[in-house]
Amino acid sequence: MVWDAFKKKLGSVLSSDSGVELSEDYVELEADVKDQKSKVLIRPFTLTKYDDIKEVLNAIREGTTIALMNIGPLKEKDITELKRAVDKVKKTVDANEGDIAGFGENFLVVTPSFARVWRASEMAPQQTPQQPQPEEEL
Repeated sequence: MVWDAFKKKLGSVLSSDSGVELSEDYVELEADVKDQKSKVLIRPFTLTKYDDIKEVLNAIREGTTIALMNIGPLKEKDITELKRAVDKVKKTVDANEGDIAGFGENFLVVTPSFARVWRASEMAPQQTPQQPQPEEEL
């Protein structure tokens, strides 16, 4: 009884042209999977001047892009501009709860909040130096 009333209301809202098939047991909807974009985009960026960080900042704020930044050209051109650019990117990453790490000498990896960059120091077990034990005297 309840199911029949629900089915009638649903049937009046949905037309048969919408790709919905009604039956006694369930409602089946067609899935349109072909037009879906990937959930995470890994995108390279090259910094040749300070203004190149605008695209990186927009990608960070979007929250679905992992940025691989080549900072080599800006590093060779103007180290002061590079420091300004990296500071600006770091502040944006921190505000969006992402992660940033150096990768070699000329690359930075910037991730959104759902991802972290692996660091070897985080995974190494904490080693404490062994204290020599005094020998017993006879």
